[in-house]
Amino acid sequence: MLIIGIAGGTGSGKTTVARSVIDRLGSGKVTFISQDNYYKDHSHLSLAEREAINYDHPFAFDNELLIKHLKLLRAGKPAHAPVYDFTVHTRSMEDTVELLPNNIVIIEGLHVLYDENLRGLLDIKVFVDTDPDVRILRRVLRDIEERGRTIQSIHQQYLTTVKPMHEAFIEPSKKYADLIIPEGGQNEVGIQLLSVLTEKYLTGADWTGA
Repeated sequence: MLIIGIAGGTGSGKTTVARSVIDRLGSGKVTFISQDNYYKDHSHLSLAEREAINYDHPFAFDNELLIKHLKLLRAGKPAHAPVYDFTVHTRSMEDTVELLPNNIVIIEGLHVLYDENLRGLLDIKVFVDTDPDVRILRRVLRDIEERGRTIQSIHQQYLTTVKPMHEAFIEPSKKYADLIIPEGGQNEVGIQLLSVLTEKYLTGADWTGA
């Protein structure tokens, strides 16, 4: 099993890169995991308390559960990822996402390269590096259209947590990357290179010497 971790700032194009690789390889060959599903469960808190949590800090994620699930997949066993509802800042009490063992596992998220224990499970470490102006515009559109946020709340969150956490934790994690892909989904060469490495693994070729 080859586990690929794709990190980068909010709106950098991590998911687009992952989906592009999956489209090239075929969805049946890849298990996709979003770190966003692994936000810690705060269902015991009130909505106001949940809204006040810093979701851009590495400690907002339940990496212990994520690591457990990656080890299950590597052992050939299925796992069930939580489903996170961003509109109310809590996990679904009923739904999960079934993760099946596969030749390729791709996990993407803000802090995939930050946690040393998680990083140690990754065979290929990727960082998607995109201009801050582009990233914030993408986040504004996503949070309004998909997560029911107001422009005022997005502005406040960006200044108080998103930008500081990016500078403190996400940007420094770039040093752990094996491959840096500027401009995310717009970088066809970077995506092709990652796809070729993965295809070599699938065919049994020496992908480490590519």
